[in-house]
Amino acid sequence: MLSLNKLEKVIELEERLRDEYQSQLEAKTAEIEELTNKHAELQATVESQQATISQQLETITDLSGKATASQRTEQLNRELGNRADKLQEELAEVKKRVKTLQKDLAEERTENKTLKQFDPARMKKNLDASKKKLAEKTRANELLQKSLNTTKAEHAELQGKLKELEAKLAELEEPETEPAAEEAAA
Repeated sequence: MLSLNKLEKVIELEERLRDEYQSQLEAKTAEIEELTNKHAELQATVESQQATISQQLETITDLSGKATASQRTEQLNRELGNRADKLQEELAEVKKRVKTLQKDLAEERTENKTLKQFDPARMKKNLDASKKKLAEKTRANELLQKSLNTTKAEHAELQGKLKELEAKLAELEEPETEPAAEEAAA
């Protein structure tokens, strides 16, 4: 009876943990998808900015011919280099974040896998099988108990008969010993 209660508590605990961690797992998955989308958007913006940068560079080179070409080009190259460096840093940070989120997702999946090891359906099936075995053993025990009781009753009856027979034997032996005692006295 205690095992059944414990098993039910374990099943309830597993369901509670599954409910608790399933939402976290879904949240992590959604966050990873969101970051992947952001990563794709950032790459698209980087590409579009690179395209705009290349267009601006073309216009700058056109303008640099009109003005002091080398100073203006150097300044624009520095600005574009700084922008590219910033975008690369942002991209590196996003990649790191995606990696950590993927790592967290892998950990959550392993944790979820360990939680799934406590399969309630299988545990209930095992519980039902154990109940059947217990019922069979109980029936067998009852039959053995009845058999034992009848054997004890027969044994007690036979013991009573044995005492009666011993008493009769003692009575029968007593007259035989009395004449022998009289003959010895004479």
